[in-house]
Amino acid sequence: MVRKVFPEPAVSAPKILVVLHQEHSTPGRVGRLLRERGYELDIRRPRFGDPLPETMAGHAGAVVFGGPMSCNDDEAWIRREIDWIGVPLREEKPFLGICLGAQMMARHLGGRVSRHPDGHVEIGYWPLRPTQAGAALMAWPSHVYHWHNEGFEHVRGMELMAAGDTFANQAVRCGRNAYGLQFHPEVTHLMLCRWTMCEEAKLAVPGAQDRATQIAGRFQHDHAVARWLDAFLDLWLEPEPLALAAE
Repeated sequence: MVRKVFPEPAVSAPKILVVLHQEHSTPGRVGRLLRERGYELDIRRPRFGDPLPETMAGHAGAVVFGGPMSCNDDEAWIRREIDWIGVPLREEKPFLGICLGAQMMARHLGGRVSRHPDGHVEIGYWPLRPTQAGAALMAWPSHVYHWHNEGFEHVRGMELMAAGDTFANQAVRCGRNAYGLQFHPEVTHLMLCRWTMCEEAKLAVPGAQDRATQIAGRFQHDHAVARWLDAFLDLWLEPEPLALAAE
């Protein structure tokens, strides 16, 4: 893949708000690609007391990442973060929720987040099927990386862009430029190795691939995921006319 060349960040580079949920989490490949585009990452961890801005006036967009917790947990910081998602949605600033972040957006919009009725999870590389709207928007990879045991409900205001087999709602768009992804395009090889080693017990649950299968899947599918993410971030930050079509 030919890498794009982006200018060095200016003295007053635009900021992207990055919300992480663990002490040592990183924004992975998403963070690297945003930096390459000249953005400064304003990393906040609300779980550990970092405040979230009352307005997005000082940020060009926001990305809320995943985590091992559930947005159904009775934690004050989780409730505050779910409520806060209304800020970028109301101000129509680019918003991207990844896994837990997508589920939080669904909860903010009144949807349910729940486990699979048969106790299945999605861990590893599983198929992704774009809808008609998703295929009209861009090309999608055939398989993406998952690590979750809950899924979110499709509610009014969401447009389904891509679906899956175990958890149906895999990618949604809300309004002009807010997206929720159930999968993890940000995952690097190092992150995959760390997750599969530190959370090895979860690989025995139905729907979880073993570590060797996941690594083999990465070699088979990650090039397409990386290419998709590169194009998606451009579209997310500067929506094309097709992406602005009314529901």
